[in-house]
Amino acid sequence: MTTSTSLLRKGFLLPLTALVSMLAGLVPASISFAAETAPASVVVQLREVDLGFPVEATVEAVHQATVAAQIAGRVLEVRVDAGQRVKQGELLMRIDSREAAGSDSAAKANLAQAAAAYERTRNLHAQKFVSQAALDQAAAAFKAAQGAASSSGAGASHGTVTAPLAGVVAQRHVEAGEMATPGKPLVTIFDPKGLRVIASLPQYKLAELKKAGRARIEFPETGQWIDALRVEILPTVDARSHTATARLYLPDNIEAAVPGAYVRAHFIIGQAKKLTVPPAAVLRRGEVTAVYVLDDKGGARLRQVRLGEAVSGGELDVLAGLNPGERVSLAPVKTGIELKAAPAAAAR
Repeated sequence: MTTSTSLLRKGFLLPLTALVSMLAGLVPASISFAAETAPASVVVQLREVDLGFPVEATVEAVHQATVAAQIAGRVLEVRVDAGQRVKQGELLMRIDSREAAGSDSAAKANLAQAAAAYERTRNLHAQKFVSQAALDQAAAAFKAAQGAASSSGAGASHGTVTAPLAGVVAQRHVEAGEMATPGKPLVTIFDPKGLRVIASLPQYKLAELKKAGRARIEFPETGQWIDALRVEILPTVDARSHTATARLYLPDNIEAAVPGAYVRAHFIIGQAKKLTVPPAAVLRRGEVTAVYVLDDKGGARLRQVRLGEAVSGGELDVLAGLNPGERVSLAPVKTGIELKAAPAAAAR
């Protein structure tokens, strides 16, 4: 292992000459830009930021339902697919319910026969031709037939599968032609207007986090930060992991928020002044992190920095390598290309 690599792994900053050599083979360390070609830049400053306690979390839907088959039969028609929006009561699919329909017809015929028998027995009882026991027996048979007919009618209606809520189809579990059995999942639907984040909090931090009562959600893929509308910490602690579950409710219409997505929940526990830099200004090559520092004369110089975690607002905490008031390029790749091209242009 080289000396430079050894120092890097121990947390020291590399010499500028070694850094320039590692980053895309850049030969010169600085370059001057004309006013019209100067890259976009920003002055790094100490600013008041929220101190957050970050935990890994997952997005879930508050209202979600998995529709399952209630009768056995072949799936005849499928009208929805994943990603499609549906209305409450909209037809999702049809299952072959001829067997259930046949049972329903038989039950209705038995009901009609039981009703006629009960009516005859009631008239005969009124004329004292049959006993009270015979009337009670006919009444019981009539009620049993009513129950069977009602049950069979519901079974026949289960061949039509409708949406229990308005929302988006998250997953379709069957294809047309497959056999459905009672309890088999058919379609999963969620309401995109009601999403929340689920996070596990360590027991030793519960008292502090409950007092905070405020949190922000970070979407690492997009760099977006969202304030949680409401924070709920459930009153029980898991006996195995010694963690409590927190629910952080999100605003509506956040594109990056979909059920199952990975996010970070930052519980705000205080404030402090920190030196921060926008992520767009950072150039990463393997284990090396650097920025282009611009001087008052339009010169650009590559400098290695050591960064911490993202702070509230999405900017990165600067641990070493920059001072307040210095200006950094917001287009480090473009600056590097121009830096590399400068010697060739000068040679011509």
